[in-house]
Amino acid sequence: MARITATLTTGMAVKISNGRHEWLADEPLTAGGSDTGPNPYELLLSSLAACTCVTIAGYCRHKGLALESVSTRYDFSRVHADDCEECDAPDKGLIEQITSNVHIEGDFSESQRKRLAQIAQRCPVHKTLARGVQIDDHATFDSGDG
Repeated sequence: MARITATLTTGMAVKISNGRHEWLADEPLTAGGSDTGPNPYELLLSSLAACTCVTIAGYCRHKGLALESVSTRYDFSRVHADDCEECDAPDKGLIEQITSNVHIEGDFSESQRKRLAQIAQRCPVHKTLARGVQIDDHATFDSGDG
């Protein structure tokens, strides 16, 4: 299980903690923030990127493969459904899309390359995003003096 707490600090800046580490998120200047940290979508993509790198490294270690390096690039965009060639979108409107480029360096056979390409799509964060996630929303309020 993972747990994150977040507290709005100044402006649009948010202090985030997992209980062991703290980091910041913010909006860019153009969105009314102070740009003191990555925005929420950049944090989402960073989770996916980190998980992909760790999953590939773990797989290579487990299989004894000589991984030299792994790096990822993820881009988030909203595209019109009718402009998305690879999407099964029966309706019109915008589709949120993540495009990935995973670069793996090492001396691998063709079958190992194919397997590593599959492994890149099997990190837990990728699976969660691809399947969709159920969010159980709750809001609590402190009572005011008014």
